[in-house]
Amino acid sequence: MPPAAPEEPITPGGAPGSTPAPAHGPGRRLGLASASLLVVASMVGTGVFTTSGFSLAALHDPNLVLLVWVLGALVAASGALCYGALARAIPESGGEYTFLARTVHPLAGVAAGWISLFAGFTAPIAVTALGLQEYLDSTFDLGGDPRWIGTGAIAAAGLLHGLRLRPGVWAQNAAVVLNLSLIATFVVMGSWDVHVRPPELVPGAHGIDLGALAVSLVWISFSYSGWNAAVYVAGEVREAERNLPRALLLGTLVVALAYLALNMVFLSAAHVHELAGQPAIGAIAAEALGGVALRRFLTAIVALALFTSVSSMVMAGPRVYARMAQDGVLPRLFAFDGEVPARSVALQVALSIGVVWIARLRDLLSYVGFTLGLCAAASVVGLVRLRLARGRERVPVPGWPLTPLIHVGVTLFASVFLVRSQPREAAIGVATFVLGPTLFFLQRRRAARRP
Repeated sequence: MPPAAPEEPITPGGAPGSTPAPAHGPGRRLGLASASLLVVASMVGTGVFTTSGFSLAALHDPNLVLLVWVLGALVAASGALCYGALARAIPESGGEYTFLARTVHPLAGVAAGWISLFAGFTAPIAVTALGLQEYLDSTFDLGGDPRWIGTGAIAAAGLLHGLRLRPGVWAQNAAVVLNLSLIATFVVMGSWDVHVRPPELVPGAHGIDLGALAVSLVWISFSYSGWNAAVYVAGEVREAERNLPRALLLGTLVVALAYLALNMVFLSAAHVHELAGQPAIGAIAAEALGGVALRRFLTAIVALALFTSVSSMVMAGPRVYARMAQDGVLPRLFAFDGEVPARSVALQVALSIGVVWIARLRDLLSYVGFTLGLCAAASVVGLVRLRLARGRERVPVPGWPLTPLIHVGVTLFASVFLVRSQPREAAIGVATFVLGPTLFFLQRRRAARRP
């Protein structure tokens, strides 16, 4: 029996006891180009410049690594199509927090909101900052504690987005366009200089290991995370029902092509034993192709890409917390105050800097990939539920039912194997899922006891 259809109109938020959010939030000032570039900025981060080294050590075969990047692109594209359908039905800010609250249950939205706080933005910002300092320090040998590099990048992004909306958006858009141009330049230079090598395997190769392939898919899925970035600022996008789905798919396709091109250059540039297990695989490949000068050029590209990624997440994440504060899930002081949620930005900056100083890059990759993958899959399940309730005409989904099946099926396949191979990171991810509803119940119980 299909679930009961949600009442019309669908309103954002939906936490228990919340009041509907204003239809236009703080104002719709972002167009298709800005929304698409936000997706690109959120996606092009640490993963593409680091993950293939870890995956090559696990899979032993460059061709298998490329195959997993293709699978990751398929998962991201199917997710973008599903989220586009959700955005048409619920064109308001909040991302998974809003989607799950309206399509599954308000408490599912609360869980997703807390996941956004820890795994959705805080940990990925820290991962990106750690990757930034890894690249800069490995190329320029800056000396001192490299964690100050990541700290400075996060603080700068907080200043960029914590005061006004437009200056931060303009600066970010310009940086993304410049970065895509530099990536294209590097790919052309690398393709020109790369030497065609006979197939090479990392020592210890013994055929396809499904467990290693699945864990690599989790890592690479993290590299593609950000394909859903525009939904977090949906309430600020003009003509959201039309522009949001386009922005999600356009940004995802641009990044998928860039990722595949970069990895074909990286994995062909040097012998596999020089690349396997190395976090700065891009820098090593660039030096093999063009010496120290090309390595420095790529490092500049990486630095710009990673800063724009930090910037985009510092912009998007606080919009979720502002919606949670508006719905009473977080204290009201984190709600919008003017055109930007300044206190939520400050919260995001403080949490991310804290993680930079206590966590390791590889552990964060597994935790974030696992947790965000399951949260996105849950949102796609919510879309299926909404489609069954309201029908094909009112909730059109491109490629139905294959699109949601691909996204949920591949995500669950990778997640099951990660639980078996890295139970600690998976356990932390599960704990993140239950943290939000638990805190919410404690908060409500405390409020009920007050006279």
